[in-house]
Amino acid sequence: MISQDIDRLFNEHLVPTNHAASDYFGLIKKLVDLKNNALPDSQDFRQANEAIAKAYALVEDEIRTNTNPPRKEVSFGTSGWRGIIGKDFSLHSVTLVAQAIVNMYRNLDQDDSLAPALGVRSFKEAQQRGAVVGFDNRFGGSLLAQRVIEVLTGNGIGVHYAHEATTGTLSAAVLILQAAFSVNLTPSHNPLEYAGFKFNAADAGPAASEITRRITENARQLIAGGITQPLTPNAALVKQCDALACWQELVAKGASLHGLNYKEILVSFHGATDCVVVVDCVHGASRVHMRSLFGNQSSERLIFLRDQADPTFGGVAPEPSSQNMQQVLATLRQRPEPFKLGVIIDPDADRIRFTDGTIEIDMNLFGAMAYHYLHEQKGKHGLVAKTVATSNFANAIAKGLHEEIFEPRVGFKEFKPVIGKALVCFEESDGITVIGHTPEKDAYIGLILALDMMLSLKKNLGDYLGEIQAEYGQYYPAKGGVEVSQQGKVLLDTLAGLEKYAVGTTIDIGGQAKKITEVITIDGRKMILEDNSWLMIRPSGTEPKVRFYVEARSESGKDGLFAAAKAMLSEIGLL
Repeated sequence: MISQDIDRLFNEHLVPTNHAASDYFGLIKKLVDLKNNALPDSQDFRQANEAIAKAYALVEDEIRTNTNPPRKEVSFGTSGWRGIIGKDFSLHSVTLVAQAIVNMYRNLDQDDSLAPALGVRSFKEAQQRGAVVGFDNRFGGSLLAQRVIEVLTGNGIGVHYAHEATTGTLSAAVLILQAAFSVNLTPSHNPLEYAGFKFNAADAGPAASEITRRITENARQLIAGGITQPLTPNAALVKQCDALACWQELVAKGASLHGLNYKEILVSFHGATDCVVVVDCVHGASRVHMRSLFGNQSSERLIFLRDQADPTFGGVAPEPSSQNMQQVLATLRQRPEPFKLGVIIDPDADRIRFTDGTIEIDMNLFGAMAYHYLHEQKGKHGLVAKTVATSNFANAIAKGLHEEIFEPRVGFKEFKPVIGKALVCFEESDGITVIGHTPEKDAYIGLILALDMMLSLKKNLGDYLGEIQAEYGQYYPAKGGVEVSQQGKVLLDTLAGLEKYAVGTTIDIGGQAKKITEVITIDGRKMILEDNSWLMIRPSGTEPKVRFYVEARSESGKDGLFAAAKAMLSEIGLL
């Protein structure tokens, strides 16, 4: 009987009246497994659902009552602060972090050194311009967002409240409304137990390092004090915000730069009978916008998958991975239309991956395709920007088109110097934006761009990719990594031993001797070989791991590059 299994799981994972000692998400994951193994609409299915709701009620109580410091010290990075719901993210901790941001703006009146990065000159200006606030589909998102709003309005800062929304639409809202900043309660693609707190300044892009450092310092100071001031929220300072409408307005404004006529693309799609689009929302925030994004016109050729609210994501890791793409592929293969586009989007819709039902196209390839399309089909001229760990396919295209390449370290904030100049900015982890759009990665602009490609070229993405590869060459990127016993400065010191692999050094790749022709050291060590294949080794910033990024010129060549990377780590004594 499933009831006995449920009782056993509750007993195994919970310590009555002790939130800190209870493993709520270990319990929830096991309950989701029970639910997934039960027949829909069966009594077992209903009992599992009821048990999940009961477990989440305990999580909510922990969110409301936990006044302990976050289990893991608050640290703001490129994508903000992330932690476990209830254990790290509580009303108490979120209150203090929101106040830390307010204090950063208050301090502008005494020290304006952060003003250029923030795009705001004084606290009064921040109050008047206000903040855009939203959340993704995570459990407790609206509760935590409401607390942020109470802190902001209690400090006289106006709020444009977008409710559940995506990172890209909130970024667009900052630009259209000329807000001072945005707060998005999202941990992006992290697993179901995580919450997140993402901050963007007035430029609407990922916050600069000097900003995230200040927020981290302020937050840790307040948490160490442990005392929150009484809240005095002002509901009169809250305005409702349609973030998607802001996004639509921004796309229309940027059409002359990126060449994407959003309304015409929708008209073309709804008028075409020979194409089908499948969108997998993986239960994330994109589900609240997707029908409106397509003009609120229902069509049997527009299919949405996993578009129901579910903070457990059905038990899957909510990322645009090959494993998660299988349902999209299966759906497209059953369709009769000759032109097929499938996408999968992560919870806050800042990452997207594509397929035409035959092949999967990640951002390593799609970003290069997008650049070629805007340059050659839309007649736009300018450089391409991609992070150093991303495929060199775009490099080959840019060189062939006699355009420049901007290749910074990993992190979307690194594109700030070329926003407004680069036709496309993208990174290997499935994030993209285009000229004239937000400086934040945005799945929606990727979707509209892919749709325009298919409709205007009358080609599936795989066919278009094949044509570009026939001209500029085949590139096969991959990534991996290994756990190591070192971290921090000790790991960096050991990795310095890789300097022996300099330009001119010959290394063994799958039994073939290949010479290193270029070394890039802006983020780890990227060694480019004579056939334009490469391998890159960099430490993880958050875990005792070393990450590998490789790119071969054939599918089979990837294994040799991975083996070479591991051999290098062995040579310097790390493995």
